[in-house]
Amino acid sequence: VCWAREGEEYQAGQRFGLIRFGSRVDLLVPEKTRLMVTRGQHVKGGSSI
Repeated sequence: VCWAREGEEYQAGQRFGLIRFGSRVDLLVPEKTRLMVTRGQHVKGGSSI
């Protein structure tokens, strides 16, 4: 469930939705974003994302 709207900006740790158990998440980031995690690594929203 996501209540974020296009054009809004969010700070680290700020909530903008929730992931229900078993749901899939697609995270869209700018093309030039440098990812600092590897495939299979676990991340935690609000602290590592």
